[in-house]
Amino acid sequence: MENNKICELLGIKYPIFQGAMAWISNGELAGAVSKDGGLGIIAGAGMEPNLLRENIKKAKQITDNPIGVNLMLLRPDVAEQVDVCIEEGVKVITTGAGNPGPFVEKLKSAGVKIIPVIPTVKLAERMEKLGVDAVIVEGTESGGHIGSLTTMALLPQIVNAVKIPVIAAGGIASGKQFLAALSMGAEAVQCGTIFLTAKECLIHQNYKNAILKARDRSTVTTGNFTGHPVRVIENKLAKEMLDLERKGASKEEIEELGKGSLKLAAVDGDAENGSIMSGQVAAMVNEERTTKEILEYLMSDLKVEIEVLRKKLKNWNL
Repeated sequence: MENNKICELLGIKYPIFQGAMAWISNGELAGAVSKDGGLGIIAGAGMEPNLLRENIKKAKQITDNPIGVNLMLLRPDVAEQVDVCIEEGVKVITTGAGNPGPFVEKLKSAGVKIIPVIPTVKLAERMEKLGVDAVIVEGTESGGHIGSLTTMALLPQIVNAVKIPVIAAGGIASGKQFLAALSMGAEAVQCGTIFLTAKECLIHQNYKNAILKARDRSTVTTGNFTGHPVRVIENKLAKEMLDLERKGASKEEIEELGKGSLKLAAVDGDAENGSIMSGQVAAMVNEERTTKEILEYLMSDLKVEIEVLRKKLKNWNL
């Protein structure tokens, strides 16, 4: 897209990132999204270095377009993952759960763009000082591990606080939400939940069905008292975890109940005892589509909403 800072910075067609979701965002999904014009991102959180390399290679077999990798910086082998990304020619790395500072110089020397996911204004300012290329602002509407501030409240504050490009994440699955993010100063958006039902997404069909059936209040947050809240589709596991929290169970007991539950849902298809991580926009995801159809839908719906807004402003004589 001409004159879009993120598209020009990364060499992509559409200013749309596919969110990195552990056990979900693999080489097949990321490769498909990048091939079709967005930025596909492989989730390195659940991958040891060799598995990460395999998934990068899979994505590269699908497309020559830029792909991204998300690294969870608390992993003990993250330095090895960084080396794998550099060796495999990955050009975009998004980061979470830690400080990318120790790797900034090495990644920049290799021509890698660094884009941390951040939940607060203070952290955005700190990342800009480190020399990162952009930041992803993720609101509490997102699926999986979340912060406490909404996208609507957090995004404009961060746009006002930093000079680097900002990508909006959390609660975006339509042209209306895409336009709202752009109106608040974002240069691009990151979407996760809408890609859960992509035909190229290889999660279990039971997981996809849970998203397709979701309504406006289908998601809840668990782990609220452990310091690590997670947004999921409400099911048997979620109710059990919330019940433990209400009873004052220990952090260790709550975390033990949730151990391995994401894999149980995404890979094994246990929709009741597994953790079905999802954003609040799940209710707006009502059909399975290809990644190409999803990207084209978001862009065409954005254009529709821009015209609607133009007519509205014209009627108001603005």
